Amino acid sequence: MKTVSPLALVVVLLVTACSAPGASGAPSASLDGRTFLSNGVTGHALVPGSTVRLQFEGGRIGGGAGCNQISGPYTIVDGKLALGQVAMTAMGCEQPLMNQDSWLVSFLGGAKVTLAGDTLTLANGDVTMSLTDRKVADPDRPLEGTRWVVDGMVTGDAVSSVPAGVTAALTMVDGKLALEAGCNVGGGSVMIKPGTMTVGPLMLTKKACEAGPSMVESAVLDVLTGDVVYAIEADRLTLTNGQNGLTLRAAS
Repeated sequence: MKTVSPLALVVVLLVTACSAPGASGAPSASLDGRTFLSNGVTGHALVPGSTVRLQFEGGRIGGGAGCNQISGPYTIVDGKLALGQVAMTAMGCEQPLMNQDSWLVSFLGGAKVTLAGDTLTLANGDVTMSLTDRKVADPDRPLEGTRWVVDGMVTGDAVSSVPAGVTAALTMVDGKLALEAGCNVGGGSVMIKPGTMTVGPLMLTKKACEAGPSMVESAVLDVLTGDVVYAIEADRLTLTNGQNGLTLRAAS
């Protein structure tokens, strides 16, 4: 997915040390399909305000530590995390965060893995990191009753951000959808099923809109019609309708 941004997004490849020659390993079934968030590190100081996020899926590890994202194959060899060739995005961030990206890849390669329930512990040298399952540390927000604020508009494989000063949001309660479309407001009916929702005809005010709010409103209305696919992770909601979509964040 391409993001419209002043920063170029490229991919670089890093080769990290894995297992010793001849050693064999396999992805851990108990890690597969789970995401973990760091809650403490001893022996090393993370950049203030940053959190390590690790995802394990189908023999691949992904995640990051506040700037770039990493992705690559992994196995567990003799209780240690063995990484294959790791891809890392190359976004321009503040130097401490960029340095932390490199440190994270180095730390993960060869880290001893201990999983106890919802707590994952990684230890490498003098550094130990404790992480908690994301579903426990940052649970999914409920679809209904939450005010979801639009922060991205998707067309095909491109994502554009909502212009500054423009607010689009929606709230669903008891089969009703209340909509702030970016300029006009209104609502309509909504029928929610697992993974999908059906939005009935929406009635909105007829206020004249400037270019920015009008563009957002058009994008919102293109998605909120008929059958819409939704997915929630923590405080993020994604709505998809054909080639169009919206990304939203739960209002605090």
